[in-house]
Amino acid sequence: MAKKTNLIAGLDVGTTKTSVLVCEMTENGIDIIGFGSTPSDGLRKGVVVNIENTVDSIKGAVDEAEHMSGCAIRSVYVGVSGGHIKGQNSLGIVGIKGGEVTREDVQRAVEAAKAVNIPTDREILHVLPQSFMIDDQDGIKDPVGMTGVRLESKVHIVTGSVTSIQNIVKSVNRVGLEINEIVLEHIAAAEAVLSQDEKDLGVVLLDIGGGTTNIVVYYEGTIRATAVVPVGGNYITSDISTGLRTPAGEAERIKIQHGCSYGPLIPREETIQVPSVGGREPREVSRQILGRIIEARMEEILSLAYKEISKSGYEDLLAAGTVLTGGTAMMAGITELAEQTLNMPVRRAFPQKLGGLSEKIEHPMYSTGVGLILYGSRHASKRMRSGTGNALTRTYKRLKNCQHGRSILENIGLPRQDPVGRRDNERSRSGIQSRYRQAGRRRVPGHDPGLSGRRGHGFHHRR
Repeated sequence: MAKKTNLIAGLDVGTTKTSVLVCEMTENGIDIIGFGSTPSDGLRKGVVVNIENTVDSIKGAVDEAEHMSGCAIRSVYVGVSGGHIKGQNSLGIVGIKGGEVTREDVQRAVEAAKAVNIPTDREILHVLPQSFMIDDQDGIKDPVGMTGVRLESKVHIVTGSVTSIQNIVKSVNRVGLEINEIVLEHIAAAEAVLSQDEKDLGVVLLDIGGGTTNIVVYYEGTIRATAVVPVGGNYITSDISTGLRTPAGEAERIKIQHGCSYGPLIPREETIQVPSVGGREPREVSRQILGRIIEARMEEILSLAYKEISKSGYEDLLAAGTVLTGGTAMMAGITELAEQTLNMPVRRAFPQKLGGLSEKIEHPMYSTGVGLILYGSRHASKRMRSGTGNALTRTYKRLKNCQHGRSILENIGLPRQDPVGRRDNERSRSGIQSRYRQAGRRRVPGHDPGLSGRRGHGFHHRR
């Protein structure tokens, strides 16, 4: 199978499906050259509950994508979500050296904002700068080059459960894939469906999937709040199965083919055939009964989402309203019900159109996958321009590519295989650096994670 260096792959491991998208970076932009999607039953509410099933679903999706693209997939950007994801805002203050703000000052201010109490069982996924203040002047987006004495940074910190993320990383590694970066699915979906104007005016994105509803609030161009409601489309399926006394598989089919979440849109005389259980004859049921079941649960999901929006304090500042995406967003009547429940304008969003095979994935259920591709292409180009990256990973690659280097790795007790997805924290760095020093080799320079997220996660080889 062909190997290409200009490929980017995004892996969306969801509660109901696992999808892989592969794109090729060209002079004209991004071309989708392959994708794969398989059912997923190894997760519940976005969290891995069965490693083997999760590995199988990832492998199936990767095989499909490789077959379609004709290229071998070596590394992926992985989306993560679930009820364990938490977001919080933080403030950092530092003095300005020399009276003029430099990139180093900005970095120190962001690092100061990261100095918050985080439980040992949680991991920082993203540190997202919101704005800066120099002395008494606030609302600054890029303070570099400005004059002042004190620099303040406001950031949004996203954390997740270490064990939940470890299980995702382990599942991906067992398929033989390297992880370029773990990305919050909210951020990825926003990349695919939100315009810059919406982000500037103020907008909330609801990504309603099978097991969770992801929420991200933008205002003045930056993320102000993130949250996860552990309820999604699977709960609607369960309600239909119980309410109409039909198998879960049939309930899912009925939801997709006949479901409507807004009663006034359903004709009174319309009926549907509902298969029974235990060999009983199918029954005719009014579609309005189905609609009432769906509407009750969907209204609950939207109400829970509105509570999270209200907690952010931005519910009255979202001039661009609400954007709905995700598989459940295709439900008929959902925009009408959402406008009534959230009391703001609502639109259903499809992922941004790319080149190549993008028409095959023009569906809200692929918004996260497309977003991972866009996120990966943007950050990959930034690293190429700046020459940045994980210094430790680069050192590993140099060592493992020669016989002498492989001997060094064995002598200091480190794996000869490239340590993909390493945890970017002080404990892992200092442990590896000490082994190098003990072996009499030059100290490996520490890596300072980027402001927009953490790269090279690797709970895999934690020391």
